[in-house]
Amino acid sequence: MSSSLTPEQPQCSQKSAWYLIQCKPRQDERAEENLLRQGYTCYRPQHTRERLLRGLRQMVEESLFPGYLFIQLSQLDNWGPLRSTRGVSRVVGFGNQPLAVSPDLIERLQQRCSAVLPEQLLESGDRVRINQGPFAELDAIFLSMDGNERVVLLMNILHREQKVRAPLSSIRKAEE
Repeated sequence: MSSSLTPEQPQCSQKSAWYLIQCKPRQDERAEENLLRQGYTCYRPQHTRERLLRGLRQMVEESLFPGYLFIQLSQLDNWGPLRSTRGVSRVVGFGNQPLAVSPDLIERLQQRCSAVLPEQLLESGDRVRINQGPFAELDAIFLSMDGNERVVLLMNILHREQKVRAPLSSIRKAEE
């Protein structure tokens, strides 16, 4: 953690700004919880995705930027407690000065994260659309999960049904 935790003060404005917090490994949720408990305004962008947990497919909330979260502070706020907050590693900056993040970026992240609806769990036989890779924009039939991050699909290639493996993130359930 840097010894100086006060932002550069070229402007006389006491307006709050967003800053990036680096969290300790796998402790971003803990850091957010502790910062909120102390009264800070935080934002940890999240997305919902399907994962295989203990042999079962489940929808889980994950950080969009694992190990990081945003915090809103002004020059008048007390930055000292950040140093000893459980889960917090440091305020990201350059030359011992925290760097403010554009409020437009935070606003766009908030809009995009709230607009994304979690995809329904896939069942064997569901029609899916491939949206990335060499088979992009083609339809397939979901057969099964192949580990945590991959799926087995049934595709009609050259008038024959073929099993194809693809990343789970590259497919979405087709609209009927």
